[in-house]
Amino acid sequence: MASSAPSTVPTLRRSVAMVWRSLRSMRTALILLLILALAAVAGSFVAQRPNSPLRVAQEFRDHPLRARIFDALGLFDVFGSWWFTLVYTLLLISLGACLIPRTRAMIRNLRARPQPARELDGFRHYAEVPVAGGPDAAADRAQRVLRRRWFRVQRAGDQPAVAADKGLAREAGSLLFHWSFFLVMIGIVLGKGTGFTGFAVITEGQCWVEAEANYDGNLRVGRYFGGDHTGARICVEDFEDTYRTSGIPMDFVTSATLTSGDGQVTTTHDIRLNDPGSVDGLNLYQFAFGWAPEVTVRRGDRVIADGPIQFERDPVPDGVSELAVPWHGALRLPTLDPQEGVQFSLWPSLDAFLAFQETREPNVMMTGARNPVMLYDRYIGDLSSELRPSFSEVDTRGLRPAGGGVIGEGQVVSLETGKALRGKELERAETEGELTMTFGGVRQYTVLQVSRDRGLWVMLAAAILILVGLLPALYTARRKVWVRAEPAAAGSVLKVGGFALQRTSQFSEEFERLVDDLRGGAGDDAAPGSDRAERVGAR
Repeated sequence: MASSAPSTVPTLRRSVAMVWRSLRSMRTALILLLILALAAVAGSFVAQRPNSPLRVAQEFRDHPLRARIFDALGLFDVFGSWWFTLVYTLLLISLGACLIPRTRAMIRNLRARPQPARELDGFRHYAEVPVAGGPDAAADRAQRVLRRRWFRVQRAGDQPAVAADKGLAREAGSLLFHWSFFLVMIGIVLGKGTGFTGFAVITEGQCWVEAEANYDGNLRVGRYFGGDHTGARICVEDFEDTYRTSGIPMDFVTSATLTSGDGQVTTTHDIRLNDPGSVDGLNLYQFAFGWAPEVTVRRGDRVIADGPIQFERDPVPDGVSELAVPWHGALRLPTLDPQEGVQFSLWPSLDAFLAFQETREPNVMMTGARNPVMLYDRYIGDLSSELRPSFSEVDTRGLRPAGGGVIGEGQVVSLETGKALRGKELERAETEGELTMTFGGVRQYTVLQVSRDRGLWVMLAAAILILVGLLPALYTARRKVWVRAEPAAAGSVLKVGGFALQRTSQFSEEFERLVDDLRGGAGDDAAPGSDRAERVGAR
């Protein structure tokens, strides 16, 4: 006789059902969330290619085997790897699969009314209260008492019995909290996936247009960014920095005129560290600043280069203030034959430079540029041979030194001889076509972090909803109470039963207060011949 036992061979339908049951488990959601947290930790300790490509390249040079393993595992781009995207998607599906059934159950509970119970004396909390009046009148007054205590009340037809419950706000708050967390994850995908973050370097008196080419490589875009830059215009009118007497910075302010991409909206804003500007959905944060000396190079009376040069600061040694480190910049002259590159270092005064020459220790404290000087060095050769071009440094490999010197603010020097020129010497240099350089003064530049995050308002709304969802969990709990009035010799007896789904230890005192209110509200006077209610407490 053939066996009728069901087949245990896995089928596609059974496999899909098993996976779906696993995803609907809150335990699965917690495991996926833990995996994401561990991945975020890995992304914090390992250099990420979108943020630090140079550090990743250095890792390949210094530790090639480890770098290849990390690269194969996607650890150099954790948040853009296929496995992180998969875990994130599964977490969204798991949360949705857990929350939708709970939401349906919550809606059913809201629609359902409290149901009567038969054996009230079987509950953990039970009491009997003799009251005056008939059973119907006692039940009506008990109903009013329960409503005053924020219970949902249901009368059992024509019978003198009342069923009541409260605390559904706790479940609603829990659902709201979890749905808000789901919304947070959607906001992250929307904001970080479709947004971008870059840095705009703008000198005083100049303007900058928000476009991909103007970020000079300082741009990080989301995986789903569509390339829709705004074309907004930022014109920096002035930059101010203030310091304490100790040299500690107090404030950095960029005064800028912001114009939308269509040119219709123009506003002015003072951008500070804690007061960003905004235009066309962009947020502009004060990030850094620097010095930009104005340098003009001429061949005779023909201008070869003219404008401010943005300088950078060297890495700060341990125990040295950032302000006590000189600034460096570079100027390239590719139109000359042979080509030239000039390397600069900026000092606040000649005395500061001479003091450094003696002590060889950074002690500049450049909080201003009252009488600045620049030390410069010339290099001649093919500038296209530079391996690592930088706007603040000339790659001197493949170039030969061609002298240098010191130039002060307002001075003109001959790049060929290194001598300061004035009067007739300057006229002679212009007439003979000598290569000269003028140090016109010092401006400042500001570095603004430019970000667009369309999910910011989603995240803000989700954060508010999370707090709103937590409040019911802190101040409410599920309680169920049943009251039945039965006739007695001298009036009626209220039989009261109840239990708590949360905070059961606190419900004992709450139940006692409720019984006292029922005794007072169900009959203004106790039944004749009874000074106190007969009560059976928590058992």
